[in-house]
Amino acid sequence: MTAFRELLDRPLTSYYLILGCCALLLALGLMMVLSASSIEALQKDMSPFYWFLKQSVSVALGLPLMWACSRLPARFFRLAGYPLMVLSILGLVLVLFIGDTELGAQRWIYIGPLTIQPSEPAKLGLMLWGADLLARRARAGTIEWRHLFIPLMPGAVILSLLVMLGSDLGTTIVLMLIFLSLLWVVGAPLRLFGGIMAVAVLAAVVMISTEGYRLDRVQAWLDPWKYAQNEGYQAVQGQIAMGSGGWFGLGLGSSRQKWNWIPHAESDFIFSIIGEELGLMGTLVVVALFGLLGYAGLRVAVRVRDTFVRLAAAAAVAWIAGQAIVNIGAVIGVVPITGIPLPLVSYGGSALLPTLAALGMLLSFAKQEPGARQALAARGPGPVARGLSWLGLGGPARGRRPADGRRQGKGPT
Repeated sequence: MTAFRELLDRPLTSYYLILGCCALLLALGLMMVLSASSIEALQKDMSPFYWFLKQSVSVALGLPLMWACSRLPARFFRLAGYPLMVLSILGLVLVLFIGDTELGAQRWIYIGPLTIQPSEPAKLGLMLWGADLLARRARAGTIEWRHLFIPLMPGAVILSLLVMLGSDLGTTIVLMLIFLSLLWVVGAPLRLFGGIMAVAVLAAVVMISTEGYRLDRVQAWLDPWKYAQNEGYQAVQGQIAMGSGGWFGLGLGSSRQKWNWIPHAESDFIFSIIGEELGLMGTLVVVALFGLLGYAGLRVAVRVRDTFVRLAAAAAVAWIAGQAIVNIGAVIGVVPITGIPLPLVSYGGSALLPTLAALGMLLSFAKQEPGARQALAARGPGPVARGLSWLGLGGPARGRRPADGRRQGKGPT
């Protein structure tokens, strides 16, 4: 126990936890996307690696983005929130006019082979913009109720309304989680949370009662087996997959439900395929990885003194861990199906790239923990720097001496 506590007290614990959990979830995601999508791809006369290769391209683009964000200072993220917020609003407005509607939601803009979902970078924009806004107020010592409402609340409401106009309830929930986490960290009174939650519940009731398909989804969530042939079909098939896996699963690639039984098995319901192929143990590993990732992000928020870093780190945890909870909850039937992916695991580049950027930001913040920079300096050059030095591109090579005097231009003595 003492050794475990010492391990947690090390300066780079958060850094390596974020890096390790991200790497494991990405590797698991690529493996499960290949397994879950191969049959559907073959049925559509495509290569079984079609969706896997597209996801691999997204990972190949996202990892350099994550690495670049991990080396940027906090000031960059403070400034980046404002243009990102503006671009997110413009994108959400644009998607209402030229976006494509699929499965009742208008979320995507297709530009040739590219698919853009503006609601995904909106999460990153709200997180950075809101954190900087409140950090500036806190630094001036003027955090009051009116500063919490204006302009933070109008910005969050505008994003949420634009997303809801596209019938994307899942992303709206995530945006509200980010907004509430910012208020929590900055010390907003509990009665404010009560008022916001009351308004949110009232708005949800109104939206459900005015749209028939939303009411059908709620009824199917309450009793999915009663509606197993229509609105409750996906939920029922997901539960069958989870129950079929047992303790240790049917084996990687052995899922039966992916044979055209579960809709969107590679994206929204990939957790059910994990449960079927890897069993309860596999799902617990996924939950544990998200738990460790959330712990590492909150550890950064607690140990770093900068107000913006604390706010942004906590909001990033609320976003990623909260989205994972909503996705997993929908698969196991705890919450209604909202159609949001499992971060880092589900198929989808539009969701993956902003998530990796946020994790890169957390890595950058983790370097600001007490003693972290000294520990990184003592570690020596990384593998990239060593590889460049071996190629003669990273500065003068170390440890190389001439074999004798003649290599230094000296004649025989």
